[in-house]
Amino acid sequence: MESYQIKQLERMTGIKAHTIRIWEKRYGLITPHRTSTNRRSYDERQVRKLLNVNTLLALGHKISKLAALTEDELNQVVQNLDVNLSTDTAISGYIDDLLRSMLDFNEPAFEKIYAAATTRLGLYEAMIHVFYPFLVKVGVLWNVNKVAPIQEHFASNIIKRKLMAAIDGLVPAAKTTKKFLLFLPPDEWHETGLLLADYIIRSHGYETIYLGQSVPLDGIHKVMVSLRPSHLLLFYINSKPKEEIAQQLKSLSGIDSSTTVLVAGNIDLFSENKPGLKNVVQLDGVGSLTNLLKEIKK
Repeated sequence: MESYQIKQLERMTGIKAHTIRIWEKRYGLITPHRTSTNRRSYDERQVRKLLNVNTLLALGHKISKLAALTEDELNQVVQNLDVNLSTDTAISGYIDDLLRSMLDFNEPAFEKIYAAATTRLGLYEAMIHVFYPFLVKVGVLWNVNKVAPIQEHFASNIIKRKLMAAIDGLVPAAKTTKKFLLFLPPDEWHETGLLLADYIIRSHGYETIYLGQSVPLDGIHKVMVSLRPSHLLLFYINSKPKEEIAQQLKSLSGIDSSTTVLVAGNIDLFSENKPGLKNVVQLDGVGSLTNLLKEIKK
């Protein structure tokens, strides 16, 4: 069974480590395991319990009352939540529920949350405000090795299926002067963020050319010469030598100086290696992309 240190538990649940310790001591909410050096560790059942507690606290429940409930009783309270929640509270609850479903490999529960979020918010807003933050949280946990790759794949592949269906359901964009070429550079395989970007760009009425995973850069040169896109969008997720990233971006930006190269993904990795080129723009999340789409003219 996977084990988590208290700082990792803090990242997963959003509950401060200091608060978790107080709840342990004052209410006996959870009892940590102890390592051979007497450090706290926690298992996935305890993670799920804290996620449930976090959801219910946001609705005004008292920690003293929640601590007195059994695990099954907590689960039942969460399952019976009133649908008339504030939007912010509902969004937070959806994200916590998705994380629990991922840890359990519970696809029916995942599907139920997807249906609830998209019904309440609409597909576009659910993707922006629920599934994107969820993927960011999963990415953080994956990077610190506290979500198993198989759990990340389980969740990502469900969302990828939903995104593909959503993209297929959009009305094809009319020809515009702004055209986006989307791809992952060589040895990049994490496609979910790229699919989300494709969905967002198409939802704003722009034309996209989607090339997918691990695309050879010499092929990008040929496509650009042929189709003259106004923007490239690529993601860097995997760690690479800074010289390699800088050289790739320099090569792409030099194909056509009028083309804007948009770079997203592992922002810390990119920030360290940005080559200082005028037509290379860093996107630090969905907000940056949507703002850019609103600002540019078709």
